[in-house]
Amino acid sequence: MKKRILRFSLPVSVVVLVIAYIYCSTVFVFIERWFGLMTSPGIMNTVVFTSIALMCVFSYSISLFTDPGRVPSTYVPDIEDSEYPIHEIKRKGGDLRYCQKCSHYKPPRVHHCRVCQRCVLRMDHHCIWINNCVGHANYKVFFIFVIYAVIACIYSLVLLVGSLTNDSQKDEDGSGSTLRTIYVVSGLLLVPLSVALSVLLGWHIYLVLQNKTTIEYHEGVRAMWLAEKGGDVYAHPYDLGAFENLTTVLGPSICCWICPTSGHIGSGLRFRTAYKYSATASLSK
Repeated sequence: MKKRILRFSLPVSVVVLVIAYIYCSTVFVFIERWFGLMTSPGIMNTVVFTSIALMCVFSYSISLFTDPGRVPSTYVPDIEDSEYPIHEIKRKGGDLRYCQKCSHYKPPRVHHCRVCQRCVLRMDHHCIWINNCVGHANYKVFFIFVIYAVIACIYSLVLLVGSLTNDSQKDEDGSGSTLRTIYVVSGLLLVPLSVALSVLLGWHIYLVLQNKTTIEYHEGVRAMWLAEKGGDVYAHPYDLGAFENLTTVLGPSICCWICPTSGHIGSGLRFRTAYKYSATASLSK
């Protein structure tokens, strides 16, 4: 897993500040006012929320610092490779895909990022919130980050509502105005964040189950339309079935699915296809 040089990014700074604010307000205001930090429920909720927050920050850091995947300068497609029969070609002319800007052939599922100004292996999209492309080497950790972020936001929102409805603590210290400000700001952050991140998570769950990238989804819509126009049926070539797709993206061990590790992903230059999978399955019967 290659590391990348990190430069200052305003969106990344905003994300870090939001994470810090939500964590501090959740632990030192919501949990404190609802349970008290020194009580058993307070300690339990603090430990659980801190663990989720740490996993969220850890996953975010890995997706931030990890290079999404570069095409080797020596890469040349092997058109005689019968084990991986699919070779993506240009729409016009039918030639093997070649990047004029990077001056090399494009392996399957590679796209050129105009922001990063280079080709990215299994590119999904360029994300300004991590100042990086989401691609082959960091897609899983990005996906895991979104999962933990959704859990953390919903958990914090529940604690916010619970502490608001709890009447056991009175504002006798004159801090009512400050607390109201914290609640308002937290609500304005947590509600849209919870909705937006939940939609994003749902979208990427769909993509993982289909073994597609965001780019491949949009390309597939056009390919499906063209196929139907010509009387054919389009099938995504990398769709191996829901469980196989999950293990391809998240890893073969279910216990490691929620861990931000990517030791199973391979080089990113070759991918199993539905055609090869079907042939192997038929031979094994």
